[in-house]
Amino acid sequence: MDGFTVVVRRAGVEEARHVVHAVAVQDGAVVESVGNASLVTFFRSSAKPIQALPVVRARPDLDDAEIAIACASHLARPEQLAPVRSLLAKAPASEGELECGAEPTPLEHNCSGKHAAMLALCRAEQWPNEGYRLPEHPCQQAMLEEVAAAAHVDPASIPTGIDGCGVLTFALPLERMASAFAGLERLEGGDRVARAMRAHPDLIRGPLAADTVLMRALPGWVAKGGAEGLLCATSPEGLGLALKVEDGATRAVRSACAAFLSRLGVDSLQANVPLTSSRGDVVGEIVAE
Repeated sequence: MDGFTVVVRRAGVEEARHVVHAVAVQDGAVVESVGNASLVTFFRSSAKPIQALPVVRARPDLDDAEIAIACASHLARPEQLAPVRSLLAKAPASEGELECGAEPTPLEHNCSGKHAAMLALCRAEQWPNEGYRLPEHPCQQAMLEEVAAAAHVDPASIPTGIDGCGVLTFALPLERMASAFAGLERLEGGDRVARAMRAHPDLIRGPLAADTVLMRALPGWVAKGGAEGLLCATSPEGLGLALKVEDGATRAVRSACAAFLSRLGVDSLQANVPLTSSRGDVVGEIVAE
């Protein structure tokens, strides 16, 4: 089945079209899909709630804000940098040990929470901090094992690449991503991760991001976006979904998510997203067809 399309219109003129693939899984079975549910793509930052599980199990001293920021792709706002700093202090590790690169500083990099959590895991497991981002480091091997276990696949079968922040990222079919999110709270430590994300949706990204918008609009849901137009989420009842904009356009994700959730009987999200200028004026719309 073909994916559905998100259309961008400016002053009534169609300006762009984005094809979307999506799948929903519950109790191990696909309950709804559009497009190619077997599409293989990289998990990117949508994997962060799963990547947080090892440190949550190893460090019971972490609070909800610190766990949430470990799952975040933040915007370097003061309220987001504060839990990164406290996570580093608990590790303990310095800002200089973050290996995510500068954006414009390592602390302000949108993945600094995940990297701070990886440093805390290294301290807990007595692994060397230096080079924790490298594929052969025990930290990254632990991430591979965690993602494979959540998705119920053999680690050796997962193609890996290097994410934007320098650590491993994992390629999986959308259906496996949806299944991993469906089972998140049944994984050891998954209940703590879900609780933290629900408690702090604004730490996860920001007020206009699809994952933050979804969690604020749908109490009990957990959602995490990823680069190149990816979004994964799970409901309180264990319905997992994964959605991918084929051309990687992040701007299409909110409308696509609203349209797919509507097919599942969830109509609480705004399907027509305003297209705005840099002045904040509404100049068009982004809508799923």
